[in-house]
Amino acid sequence: MPDNLIPKQNVPLSWLFKMAWRDSRKNRSRLLLFISSIVLGIAALVAVYSFKDNLQNDIDKQAKELTGADLIVESRKLISKPTEQLLQSMGDDRATENTFASMVYFVKGGGSRLVQMKALEGNYPFYGAIETTPVSAAKSFFKGQDALVDKTLMLQFGAKTGDSINVGDLTFKIAGILDKAPGQTGISASVAPIVYIPLKYLPKTGLVKAGSRINYKYYYKFENPATLESTIKKLQPKLDKEGLDLDTVAERKEQTGRSFRDLSRFLALTGFIALLLGCVGVGSAIHVYIQEKLSAIATLRCMGLKAWDAFLIYLIQVAFIGIIAALIGSVLGTLIQFLLPIVLKDFLPVEITMQISWSAIAQGLLLGLIISILFALPSLLSVRRISPLNAIRATFDSTTPRKRDFLKILVYLLMALFIVGFSYLQMKSWLQALSFSIGIFIAFLLLMLFSTLLMFLVRKLMPASLSYLWRQGFANLYRPNNQTLMLTVSIGLSTAFICTLYFVQGILINRVTLSSGANQPNMVLFDIQSTQKDAVTNLTKSYKLPLMNQVPVITMRIEEINGKKAGADSTNKRAFRNEIRATYQDTLTAAEKIVEGKWTGKVNNPADVIYISLDQNFARSIKVKLNDKIVFNVQGMLLPTVVGSLREVNWGRLQTNFRVVFPSGVLEQAPQFHVLMTRIPNAETSANFQGNVVRKFPNISVIDLGLVLKLLDELLGKISFVIQFMAGFSMITGWIVLISAVLTSKNQRIKESILLRTMGASRKQILAINAIEYFFLGIFAAAAGLILALSSSWALAKFSFAASFAPPFFPTFLLFVSVVLLVVITGVLSSRSILNKPPLQILRNEAG
Repeated sequence: MPDNLIPKQNVPLSWLFKMAWRDSRKNRSRLLLFISSIVLGIAALVAVYSFKDNLQNDIDKQAKELTGADLIVESRKLISKPTEQLLQSMGDDRATENTFASMVYFVKGGGSRLVQMKALEGNYPFYGAIETTPVSAAKSFFKGQDALVDKTLMLQFGAKTGDSINVGDLTFKIAGILDKAPGQTGISASVAPIVYIPLKYLPKTGLVKAGSRINYKYYYKFENPATLESTIKKLQPKLDKEGLDLDTVAERKEQTGRSFRDLSRFLALTGFIALLLGCVGVGSAIHVYIQEKLSAIATLRCMGLKAWDAFLIYLIQVAFIGIIAALIGSVLGTLIQFLLPIVLKDFLPVEITMQISWSAIAQGLLLGLIISILFALPSLLSVRRISPLNAIRATFDSTTPRKRDFLKILVYLLMALFIVGFSYLQMKSWLQALSFSIGIFIAFLLLMLFSTLLMFLVRKLMPASLSYLWRQGFANLYRPNNQTLMLTVSIGLSTAFICTLYFVQGILINRVTLSSGANQPNMVLFDIQSTQKDAVTNLTKSYKLPLMNQVPVITMRIEEINGKKAGADSTNKRAFRNEIRATYQDTLTAAEKIVEGKWTGKVNNPADVIYISLDQNFARSIKVKLNDKIVFNVQGMLLPTVVGSLREVNWGRLQTNFRVVFPSGVLEQAPQFHVLMTRIPNAETSANFQGNVVRKFPNISVIDLGLVLKLLDELLGKISFVIQFMAGFSMITGWIVLISAVLTSKNQRIKESILLRTMGASRKQILAINAIEYFFLGIFAAAAGLILALSSSWALAKFSFAASFAPPFFPTFLLFVSVVLLVVITGVLSSRSILNKPPLQILRNEAG
């Protein structure tokens, strides 16, 4: 009967809900599988949102403990006397701290280590506390020649309270173990351990010399907020003149919140990828589900049900699926959030108090409902076009020409807008959001093309000489209602995501492990005074160590650029604020290449123009071009120069590189210190050499690059764990989608198995056919994911990290084999249940 002759009936909404409920009774196990596809994605997002809300609340509550003061004034150079007098008169309470890098030598154990030295005077912190063991040491160490030593450092050298350390020319008794300082995290303590000493002893250590890089910090407490505001206004003119930095509680709170918002956005995007994978599973499963409901829908249409009413029945089912999945995911995410502080504790500067975030749960519920409906709509919309004739002629739908469905086009457009919009909400940048969305779209598109190519090649190139089992297994890849496309996309995207994270981690580690080469230096000595240069050289030679790099370093500041001073050039404050470490040389190093201008290696006449060379990136940052004039303040002496060339510097090369290079014949008599690089063959020599250097030259700092690389490896390992923790949601979701895809095509497999078994095929043969199908499907999906991962990792290595990329063979192969085995085992295990019943029983059930 034609559509227009079937009587239409208006049905109440309650009847649609009742039909949706009744129709779902036979398919609840399958609908639960649909739910599981998106549960983990929602859980990941709710966990991240809850963690972000709780972290922001704790940052707000503990903002003063982060800074320890109401106002911090910081300078990277010794301030003038008038400014010092002004700083001494401010605030209701004040404290002073000088921070610098220095070596400490443990007298008892004989070990030495580069640390972050803090020379403190006053009652800092005014909020919170310096946490020590014993507790009294935080105050008592001021009374004598005592020190507080970071707990990681104490553990490393087996030291205990009461032992002594050498700092420069002085010996300090360890008054206590430093457990935590304001704003300190576990990571910062590992990379740059802190040692506190009283400020009054700093001059006697002999560590404050020409060229010493010291940060001067002044902490203030204000009882009256209005006084704080007026003080900041008074100090503002000094910022440009003296290069001072101001830090308030509000600014530190905003800065800390911003840094962790970036982390939260990244974690949210990894959760979003897991959710997108689940949506691929839901969309594909709903498609198969609707295909199996064709006859039931056609029967309802014969009984007079409107097309849109049939559509609404299944829309109601999907909506409830989304709500239930979002509810389960929100509960799971709320529980998972309590794990995130444990995983991220080394990165957090505040104590986290976890609690239920109702706003995060509301976002999860709304997101689950929207995304489940949106990704199911393309399949649901086809319900509108199911004709009553489908009830009596199964081929009617396929033989009837179809018009373009503009509603489906609109839905696909909404999907794209949703992904871009969600990405923007995380990144707050349209460019980044579009880049991320385009990357996801390209990955999906490529995987779909790979899948289509697989089915085409199998269909066209399968040899007729293959055995029946192999031909049947290959044919299953392109049979009707196959899941090849969806499985390739879900498995491939999961594989690509995990492999890319693994490869990028490897790129970062390889980028900083250059010292592992036999010809690369692995120890740096700096702050070598000119009077010590020859003695340090002789000491190095006495240990039969190579002198791989020796360069002079001069500290200076920019005074003028093209006649403009700091106060006159408000658009280029950065150029005047920071100190510059420059050098002089007559030839370029292997890490440098002139990209613009001409290199001048020597000035022969004092009256000649001094042509300097700048790193091209540094020149761009201070808005300087070729032939611009720069006046440098070299520790009180003004030196006019002209930019003669711009260099491309390979900063990844393990040697001393500089942003500003002078020709020889200019700075030889300027106050300077020297840097020496050498290579230590083993740990024993390293310990002996470092100990000797610290004892004879207390002012010289030694960087053991082997130790740095070990710490960096630990740091990257912790970061990697955080990333993999979130990426695990994508992996598990991909596995659930795989199971879902296998089980949604179970009815199709039942019919095929019945036919094969009726024709005499054994259970072993049917399992072999399925194993062959899933084996090649797994190989192709995993290979497609690896190709994407290798391509993206190579692009990141070349264009973002300027590093070479060589993927590790064994871990890559192991991951590839694991994915293939997972696909095969899942597919075969699901097929076994089909073979547990005899064909006749299944035929009766089908007929019934």
